[in-house]
Amino acid sequence: MHRLLAVDRGVDRDQGLSRRTGALLARRPVLRLGLLIAAPLTWLVAVYVVALAALLVTALWQVDSFTGDLDRSTLSLDNLQTVLTGSLYRTVTLRTVGVAALVTVIDVLIALPIAFFMAKVASPRLRRVLLIAVLTPLWASYLVKAFAWRATLSDGGLLEWLGAPIGLQSPGYGLTAVVMTQAYIWLPYVILPIFAGLERVPDSLLEASGDLGGGTGHTLRWVVLPLLFPAIIAGSIFSFSLTLGDYITVNIVGGASQMLGNLVFVNAGAANNLPLAAAVALIPILVMLAYLAAVRRTGALDNL
Repeated sequence: MHRLLAVDRGVDRDQGLSRRTGALLARRPVLRLGLLIAAPLTWLVAVYVVALAALLVTALWQVDSFTGDLDRSTLSLDNLQTVLTGSLYRTVTLRTVGVAALVTVIDVLIALPIAFFMAKVASPRLRRVLLIAVLTPLWASYLVKAFAWRATLSDGGLLEWLGAPIGLQSPGYGLTAVVMTQAYIWLPYVILPIFAGLERVPDSLLEASGDLGGGTGHTLRWVVLPLLFPAIIAGSIFSFSLTLGDYITVNIVGGASQMLGNLVFVNAGAANNLPLAAAVALIPILVMLAYLAAVRRTGALDNL
């Protein structure tokens, strides 16, 4: 009997604690939100922020010129100075940023009409088919797609065979091949945000613009694009950042060209200079932070 009473009192205490906790969370939405995001936020800080801090610290280490071992006892800015003042790193940085910007512009120009047709013109059934077609390349391996473009751009490859009747030749391996390959690989990441943004644009706005005498170009310029700008920025962040850090495509179709990812790979591997590789790896991070800061000033991130 005493045991049953003790169990009942324990159950009552647990229920009372649960009710008090529920009431507290109901009164404090900020506390409820904090508990919900605590676990992912902790994971983000542990994996991303700590990793960036470790990267910065690694860039301050030195490699012993005699033994080739890492010297962690002293911190120096020599690696950062080498990256900032070296003509090689300046040239490769400009090349990488230029390729990333060009890939982003090409993807946006291709994605806009495709996404507009999917969202506003295609029937629901055709829209589903086109959405599957856009998603299908994401199921294929990155290496498979890169090597497929290598075969396409090679001498006597598919592109040269198709262009033979009109005298079109393959560009071969180089920066042009890198831009073409990366524009293809990252295109779905640009189409999907723009498609989602266009779906949120009410058809009534397009009809109202037409009723007021606005042509197709006028409607797209003054009605659709301002509402679609945050989605375009979201897609550009994907293509720009992924191109900045890529090095596999350059190894496969880039020929003798190098980008920042290649310098990181070479210094961390064959050159066995991890601190210099970490210093080079900071460049795309800083470029991306500058890009996000510039985008934030436009207010586009506020509507994402």
